[in-house]
Amino acid sequence: MIVDCAVYRDGHRTPGFAGLSDALTAARAAGGFVWVGLHEPSEEEFDLVTEEFALHPLAVEDALKAHQRPKLEVYDDSLFVVLKPVVHEPRSDAVSTGEIMIFLGDSFVVTVRHGEGDGLAAVRRRLEQEPEILGHGPTSVLYAIADTAVDHYLDVAAELQTDLEELEAEVFSPDGGSRNSASRIHAFKRRITEFRRATGPLALPMSRLGGTGTSLFTPAVPFVDDKARPFFRDVSDHLTRVNESVESLDRLVSDILSAHLAQTGVQQNDDMRKISSWAAMAAVPTMIAGIYGMNFAHIPELRRLWSYPAVILLMAALEMLLYRLFKRRGWL
Repeated sequence: MIVDCAVYRDGHRTPGFAGLSDALTAARAAGGFVWVGLHEPSEEEFDLVTEEFALHPLAVEDALKAHQRPKLEVYDDSLFVVLKPVVHEPRSDAVSTGEIMIFLGDSFVVTVRHGEGDGLAAVRRRLEQEPEILGHGPTSVLYAIADTAVDHYLDVAAELQTDLEELEAEVFSPDGGSRNSASRIHAFKRRITEFRRATGPLALPMSRLGGTGTSLFTPAVPFVDDKARPFFRDVSDHLTRVNESVESLDRLVSDILSAHLAQTGVQQNDDMRKISSWAAMAAVPTMIAGIYGMNFAHIPELRRLWSYPAVILLMAALEMLLYRLFKRRGWL
């Protein structure tokens, strides 16, 4: 479905266009551009947009099916950019991602959004309040969407850092952490992996949009205003900070998991020493009592009155000797 459609001239919105064809014609005649926003359109709904803006069929297929990696594709008449906004849900300890597909031409912008999360209405309102930025044409829309998504990445990275500190404090608490600490660490690692899928592949597209990833084999990206490239370089710098934070979080959670497993192994070894020590102490009297329970007639000292208390005292002395020995070695 079409969420919003507007024509922008000199950084200002121009209302009054009911159809896409009329809006595109007016935008081209006035040197402006059309911004069409869609949310999870069906194939039939998207056919009109595809025909009107002559979008490439491969990009259209990606926009309809979704589940794409962040990327930048250059076609003859347009650019196709995929971004993955991230939503952090502290209550459920989950990180979910949506998708924003952006078709960018010389006089139009088509945005297709999939999944939950904040829409692009706030980005549109902010741009409409800054005509000096919106006056740069379709490039300003791409920049605003990318800048908003990457800035939110920074917020999510900070929230994950706080969650990781709480998890670390729990795992290394004096009581050794809860029984489900390993599962919580694994769940946190999956959240980081999901976050990385959104941020990692976006580095190269942002670098190309900023003009720093170009070479003889990857020329400058068309349909992008040269004056806007420094702004994309700023977004790329913020994205680099996000990716560094993600790498740091991933290493830390791996270290925490390794330390937790080592801590659990040490505790289990300590428990086994204690169990073995008590078993050894129980084995001595059991052995002596088992020998004297054989009821042979010629067992030494069997018919003397002091034999029974002597054997009891011998077992008690051996028990005390073993106890002190194990205690000195730290096994008890």
